[in-house]
Amino acid sequence: MRKFSCFITFIMLMKYMSSASLAETRIQNFKTEKTTIKVESIASGLVHPWGMTMLPSGNILVTERGGTLKLVNPKTSEIKKVDGVPKVWANGQGGLLDIAASPDFDADNTIFFTFSDPAFLGGAGTAIASATFEENPRLHLSKVKTLFSMDKTTSNTRHFGSRIVFGPSGNIFITTGDRGGRPRAQDPFDSAGKVLRIGKDGSIPTDNPFADGKSALPQIWSLGHRNPQGATLNKETGELWTLSHGARGGDEINIPQAGKNYGWPIISYGRHYSGGKIGKGTSAPGLEQPVYYWDPSIAPSGLDFYSGDLIPEWKGNLFAGALKDQLLSRLEIRDGKVIHEEQILEGEYGRIRDVRSFPDGALWLLTDDSEGKLLRVTSE
Repeated sequence: MRKFSCFITFIMLMKYMSSASLAETRIQNFKTEKTTIKVESIASGLVHPWGMTMLPSGNILVTERGGTLKLVNPKTSEIKKVDGVPKVWANGQGGLLDIAASPDFDADNTIFFTFSDPAFLGGAGTAIASATFEENPRLHLSKVKTLFSMDKTTSNTRHFGSRIVFGPSGNIFITTGDRGGRPRAQDPFDSAGKVLRIGKDGSIPTDNPFADGKSALPQIWSLGHRNPQGATLNKETGELWTLSHGARGGDEINIPQAGKNYGWPIISYGRHYSGGKIGKGTSAPGLEQPVYYWDPSIAPSGLDFYSGDLIPEWKGNLFAGALKDQLLSRLEIRDGKVIHEEQILEGEYGRIRDVRSFPDGALWLLTDDSEGKLLRVTSE
């Protein structure tokens, strides 16, 4: 009997040690230039997550590129599937992409999401839809409505762009990639390679630069973008900031202004993957310069200004995730310019797909993997 009792005690001790070890791996501390941070793994097992948004309840909606929407409870790490997502074209970089809760979510329970919209004859283009998020009697989307979808679709599996940002007036900015067709970014009657701006109901804001549709599509805000997979609002200035993949170098941060052209593929600070020169070089008359660029490429995705109080040393800094280089870039900003960069977490968590500063005061990250993670960053 005594041997059996000792055996049970041993098993319980092993379970305790295993649980303690698991807790240690869930939370890791890292020393950075300004402070020591704590990175906590809140949820794992997400399949190539792409975008996220925090609801007023504190729960987080996470998109998976394959077409599934998940609701994560950060307090319990419980993950639940949300039904009612429309069919998406999940090929290559396409699928279910960004997501954003309405600024008036408490009143309207509305979310907005981007996806690769399947075309009737094949292929897809970037689209944005709205839906009502319902929790009873089950988690599901209702009243799904496509607000905008590309007219020119293709079976190319690259460059969907696809971030959503609410502007100061409540209108919505959507980024689109060139869909692998470089000249499309310069075509004023093609929505590829652009920043678009629409109303929450899909309408055209009257102060859009091409609102009359005579010289360009009325949805276009700016043009000449390669593949902007990061976008955010600078709440201090009300300006939109975007982050775009370059080719072999030339990843760009821009502050897109109404009606302006950001150059792709006429100018770039990168080169083609073959090593060949892109367009006319790094500048040309009438084309805008980036605020900041990387060469070689870090393959950026996800962008946000940190506005929380849990890491005061980082307040007002801009953060960008990197896929290829598997890191988080911290950028110090002064007068609309990047004055310093620190690269952190390199190789620690894999491909960082999304970066968000949520109302709880933490900085949140998504890792793009078949076993993707939702990470919460605070001070130690």
